[in-house]
Amino acid sequence: MDIATVIGLVFGTIAMMSGIGSNIGAFIDPPSMFIVIGGTIATLFNNFSMEKIKTLGGVTKKLFSEGNDNPLEIISSLVSFAEKARREGLLALEDDVEKLEDEFLKKGVQLVVDGTDPELVKKILETEMDYLEDRHSDGQELFISMGTYAPAFGMVGTLIGLILMLGNMSDPTTIGPNMAVALITTMYGAVMANFIFLPLAGKLNQKNKKEIQVKQIMIEGLLSIQAGDNPRIVEEKLKAFLPPTMRMNKEGSSEAEEE
Repeated sequence: MDIATVIGLVFGTIAMMSGIGSNIGAFIDPPSMFIVIGGTIATLFNNFSMEKIKTLGGVTKKLFSEGNDNPLEIISSLVSFAEKARREGLLALEDDVEKLEDEFLKKGVQLVVDGTDPELVKKILETEMDYLEDRHSDGQELFISMGTYAPAFGMVGTLIGLILMLGNMSDPTTIGPNMAVALITTMYGAVMANFIFLPLAGKLNQKNKKEIQVKQIMIEGLLSIQAGDNPRIVEEKLKAFLPPTMRMNKEGSSEAEEE
């Protein structure tokens, strides 16, 4: 589980609740909720195809999953493949293909074992990586869209409340409820956009960048293995993709710690 996402949501909730205090009932207004939440959901259907909307559950699940793509582990695996290929030849890697869980790496190793031209290997894997990035962008667009339209429907609710209030000023008992709708819908829209939707879209963007980085490491490693590079050279090439704090030497300490 992605602990950072959970911590952010929990602390944000605590921060808002500390301001609300014991008056939570004053901040609960079903019509206002329906205006903002219902309107935001409606914009998804107006803005995206049903196929994309169906991916929202999977995208949300990804937000709370840590992911198992550790760049250091990937580099270690690729270096071990390089050592094995150097000793026994590329065909020896065929035994490792079925053991791989990552479908992208599995496909890449199989292409190398099959003797596919290096340029074609690179083109196939980069094309798949591009489509992966496009799919991730679609998930981000869903959350960005909700973050954009939630405040807008908050303003719509505010206008509805003001119209109702101004249209019935002769009855003092309606002023309070209508003013509540006017103000609370704005708050709901602002909270949903700036606390939930837009930050989660940013988190998806960061996860996407990390996954694309791992895929780039895989491509570079596979091409180096196919070219017959020395395993040490393969390791140094791949470590160049990582920040200094993540670059590990054979003893297990980072270069930054040594410095």
